[in-house]
Amino acid sequence: MSLLVQKYGGSSVATIERIKHVAEKVWAAKRAGHDVIVVVSAMAGETNRLLGLAHEISEMPDEREKDVLLASGEQVSIALLSLALKERGQPSRSFLGHQVRIETDNVYGKARIRNIDSRRILQSLKEGEVVVVAGFQGIDEDDNITTLGRGGSDTTAVALAAFLNARACEIYTDVEGVFTTDPGICADAQKLPRISYEEMIELASTGAKVLEIRSVEFAKRFAVPVHVRSTFSDIEGTWVVKEDESMEDLLVSGVSYDKNEVKITILRVPDRPGLAAQVFGPIADAHIVVDMIIQNASADGTTDLTFTVSKADYKKALSIVEKTAPAIAAKGVDVDTDIAKVSVVGVGMRTHAGVAAKMFRVLAEEGVNIEMISTSEIKISVVIDAKYTELAVRVLHEAFIGKQGNV
Repeated sequence: MSLLVQKYGGSSVATIERIKHVAEKVWAAKRAGHDVIVVVSAMAGETNRLLGLAHEISEMPDEREKDVLLASGEQVSIALLSLALKERGQPSRSFLGHQVRIETDNVYGKARIRNIDSRRILQSLKEGEVVVVAGFQGIDEDDNITTLGRGGSDTTAVALAAFLNARACEIYTDVEGVFTTDPGICADAQKLPRISYEEMIELASTGAKVLEIRSVEFAKRFAVPVHVRSTFSDIEGTWVVKEDESMEDLLVSGVSYDKNEVKITILRVPDRPGLAAQVFGPIADAHIVVDMIIQNASADGTTDLTFTVSKADYKKALSIVEKTAPAIAAKGVDVDTDIAKVSVVGVGMRTHAGVAAKMFRVLAEEGVNIEMISTSEIKISVVIDAKYTELAVRVLHEAFIGKQGNV
């Protein structure tokens, strides 16, 4: 029997009726001859509710205790799904992260998976049970509960598929696959039948919400085929797989955006060796991920140092920077919370010139000012004023994808 890992997000288990629907889909996979491991998120809205309770007590809750609190959401959904399966006559067993022994580092709220002890899972499968695992959570070497961050259930599912050599990992969500951009912004957004791991990593890192970036990194490292599809239909979704030559036929595979970043600028810092290390060392020590960085030197020997971080980390980052600024003789710190990052992504960019020039020209023609630029081999990202986000996405999608006609 082949092993199949399925993951269902919060919207898929938002109500009892939806949990029963998921149980039907899992039961169908079992009847088709598969061993099945199901990874489940907390019911829709539950994580935010728990987080709100924590913030009613503390503006910056203790990270360890916050993880203990947030991990409780998945305990409810795995138990309910296991009950629904048993009601159908399908043997099932639910496991929390520490019961499976999903071992992580000790970075609360952003823990990374180090190892999975598969013995209890394999025993349960051997006994003919469907295994239901809590997503998003693990345990560190000191037996503290940890969480993997937003979208962490995707990572749990792909990691289980990788460690247990599953045939595939199915990510069930409320959309039918990976689209060339947000269908809510562009009515002509097209579903991609396949996309490479590299492209999906870039899309996930630049705002596409369909998959969490670390899950795709796991999939790429262990060559796990990932099928992104809808919980609410049987339509084929999007396969995230190893790149092949045909994928380079498309110049751009997707246009993504992210309004969840903040721009921080340290003003008029003396331009000297070691400056960047003094600024970004403490930020890294706080496990804050910095996205884009630019440095503008002026004629008077000072420089403005600008970078972006997620809104979830910005208060912590700002607190660190405000402590660092006097030590480096900065003249001040400026913050802009009203920005967006817009990106074009495609493996075809490796072999085609002029993508950046076209992107900049299209935005200029619409009066959209570019504040920051970042590039990789298959991605170009720009930071713009947030009010132009939807306009920028629409015109870039039309320029790079709407006329291709071969997605």
